[in-house]
Amino acid sequence: MDKDRIQLTSSEIGSLWGEYVNGTMIDAVNRYMFTIIEDESIRAVFADALSTFEKQKNQLVTFLGNEGFPVPVGFGEADINKGAKRLFSDTFCLNYLHIMTLHGLTGHTTALGVSVRKDLRDFYDSCDNDGKRMYHQTIDLLLEKGSFQRDPLFYPAKHPEFIVSKDFTDGIFGKARGLSATEIISISFNVKKNIMAKTLSIAFSQVAHSKEVRKFLTESEKTADQQIQTFAKIMHEDNLPVPPSWESEVTTSTDPPFSDKLMMYHTGFLFQAAQVYHGTGLASAMRTDLIATYETIILKNLMVTKKWFDIMEKNNWLEQPPLAPNRKELANDNQ
Repeated sequence: MDKDRIQLTSSEIGSLWGEYVNGTMIDAVNRYMFTIIEDESIRAVFADALSTFEKQKNQLVTFLGNEGFPVPVGFGEADINKGAKRLFSDTFCLNYLHIMTLHGLTGHTTALGVSVRKDLRDFYDSCDNDGKRMYHQTIDLLLEKGSFQRDPLFYPAKHPEFIVSKDFTDGIFGKARGLSATEIISISFNVKKNIMAKTLSIAFSQVAHSKEVRKFLTESEKTADQQIQTFAKIMHEDNLPVPPSWESEVTTSTDPPFSDKLMMYHTGFLFQAAQVYHGTGLASAMRTDLIATYETIILKNLMVTKKWFDIMEKNNWLEQPPLAPNRKELANDNQ
């Protein structure tokens, strides 16, 4: 059997569909940012990102078309307001590209993990290499400009140690031990992701047309801020630094660079993606207060996502991914 001609599975089609919709959304934001960025070194990285996705987009269209699946609408020129005033600083744009690159790396790895056909595996392998190149470029540039917030530093112990008390897991009914290095991985990353979500919610709420959308975005900003404060409190108790906020990197413009549909979808994307990272944090947490914190945040985000879905569905903004065939309906149609 030709391993490049076997029919794609539902998981493979689903990964292609998701890569296209999410990719066109981020590409639309990147294209706007490219028009407002003044720093030539940052513009060069964005130019690379735009050309890279154009190549990937063409391949995604080819894969879906060859399988007979319609190409999703996704996001494009209709979702960008050309000539809109500057909404973000150059520094925020670079941080945005860095965070979205991290999302892309996770998505490409997941897609590769469900891919069987050789040409699809080669494609995602190439996407992963592109993402890693972009990851190095954004970090190097953030470090060069003094804008990269490193995670807290630890000092080495004299020798390896083992857990010798059940108090290691205590965090509610007794004095909590210091955070472990493995727990800080998720806490620090979730703080940075929430800072991004809060900043975008503030920016989008300034420019959205719909009152309903503005209200949702304002609530999303408060939710993200509450989660930042929750994680910050935990880190401050161990005298550990918290990444700085980016609110000051948003201008006072009320000129919308994007459609309400794109801004709503982007906000929902961040909250849904955050659930993955919160789940990872929950799995690595060994302190009872951390476990309770992650469980509370996950439930809150589910409530936010439900409101998001209702608004998206009401406005006919949410594309439906390919579904499994309804065998009962097919059987009834033949009667």
